[in-house]
Amino acid sequence: MPPFLVFVVIGLALIVAGVLAVRASGAEPRIARRLAGAREYRVGDLVGTPSQHDRPVRVVGRIRCPDPIRTERDERLVALHRDVQVKPPGSGWRTIERIREARGFELWDHDGSLPLDPALAAEPLIVIPHVWRGTTAELTQEIHQAAVARLGGEGAVAWPARSVTRIVSVVERLLVLASVQRSNGGVVLVPPQGGFVLSAVALDDAMRLLGGNRRGLLLAGYGMAVAGGLLAVVGAIGSILG
Repeated sequence: MPPFLVFVVIGLALIVAGVLAVRASGAEPRIARRLAGAREYRVGDLVGTPSQHDRPVRVVGRIRCPDPIRTERDERLVALHRDVQVKPPGSGWRTIERIREARGFELWDHDGSLPLDPALAAEPLIVIPHVWRGTTAELTQEIHQAAVARLGGEGAVAWPARSVTRIVSVVERLLVLASVQRSNGGVVLVPPQGGFVLSAVALDDAMRLLGGNRRGLLLAGYGMAVAGGLLAVVGAIGSILG
């Protein structure tokens, strides 16, 4: 193989490794860029001067919902996402239960309101997640035990298990990435490509959450991708000129 083509191959391998490292870090860079790069409006700003925007915008407001999801702890929610996962030996995390519940609500401030359907939200919900960690022996619900048995975990075998729950409560102040369209002399919020982005935390905190919990791996992934890109370019130019 010509020497410069070796540079191209190594560069492409580094790019792939970098992308995989970014994914493994738990980061959501695409969502972070979209949310941070959008212009912010209050609900009243959009209702008071109805116009269509070419790009998705970040809308801030409060939640008003007449029929919220009520939990055993008397929480009132408009969105509940829960994933129960187990980790068989020699395998990655396997999801054995996936719950998605939502209630339509109004995003409002003192100058207006706009309806929104959180069932059309992108994942993940940008909230501080509630994480439980344990073993499959502690999963007492029948549906969980049946799923573990199907994966070959019957008997005394105890695999690592976890549950990740994300909720949006009616008491939250919400940031929403949405597209704005005109409708009957007013405006409506519609999901942009990929769905509404819902954040129940301030923008700075949202950026930290979207950066994942393994920052070192994230930075290493970006570094590998950049180095791989440079190597691939050098190799391609060298092959052409050679």
